[in-house]
Amino acid sequence: MTANLRTFILMAAMTALFGVIGALIGGRGGMVLALAFAGLSNLFAFWNADKIVLRMYGAREVLPDERDPRLRRYAEGVAGLAGRAGMPMPKVYIIDQAQPNAFATGRSPEKAAVAATRGLLDMLTEEEVLGVMAHELAHVQNRDTLTMTMTATLAGAISALANFAFFFGGRREGANPFALIAIMLVAPIAASLVQMAISRTREFEADKRGAEICGRPDWLASALAKISGGAAKIPMPPAERVPASGQMMIVNPLSGRGAANLFSTHPPIEARIEKLMGMGGGMQASPWEASKPTPRQPKGPWG
Repeated sequence: MTANLRTFILMAAMTALFGVIGALIGGRGGMVLALAFAGLSNLFAFWNADKIVLRMYGAREVLPDERDPRLRRYAEGVAGLAGRAGMPMPKVYIIDQAQPNAFATGRSPEKAAVAATRGLLDMLTEEEVLGVMAHELAHVQNRDTLTMTMTATLAGAISALANFAFFFGGRREGANPFALIAIMLVAPIAASLVQMAISRTREFEADKRGAEICGRPDWLASALAKISGGAAKIPMPPAERVPASGQMMIVNPLSGRGAANLFSTHPPIEARIEKLMGMGGGMQASPWEASKPTPRQPKGPWG
């Protein structure tokens, strides 16, 4: 089964779950209203989610007249990657957060944006940053940004609908109140599991395509190892306030550990690194290597 087909099936399952909850609350009419609400939620997310998430994280666009040379180099790197991938140049943003992380958003490659935290630029080498941004551009090229935004919207709507049913009860005649309560408790968990499955599938695909774009899987593998360690120690307040947005990040930004990782929207870092290193350290000549001394020496953090 292809990744796209698996994603379509999981999205259909999440929409169906929304309809089932609506039916329990208000019968056939409730199901229709619930599905209509799901459709409107997806439509709203389609047009506005990129602006909402960028504003939520306090992202600032890196413009051509940017004075900070490090940010200019970061934007130039994204431009080079976009050209290599044969895709439009996305808007580039910086987020003033200490946790190393990054994400992409936008409803299409023509309306896309990529964002990195200052913590990511501080912690990674220039090559590792390129690996991360290649991963984010892969999400854009695969249109994962739209898929993940829609699943986050649906998951949040399902949880809200389940809470409504829990407090106000179902109105369908003959409904079993115990079954209703059980489903209301299980539905948010089920929605989270579907969201997790979709996100994990898309992350592996973005790792693979990102490695192809930058030409160096080892750059992304090294970055993932560093980012994972940093994210585990440094909190990301905006993500903690809206956990559903965490699936957009390259690694899980949430502070939950232990049992909470069972519901992580990201695959295990070890598995991602193993797959990347299995692709080889240098798939093809990277356009950034030609201008650097050989043999290459490890480069320290930017700045």
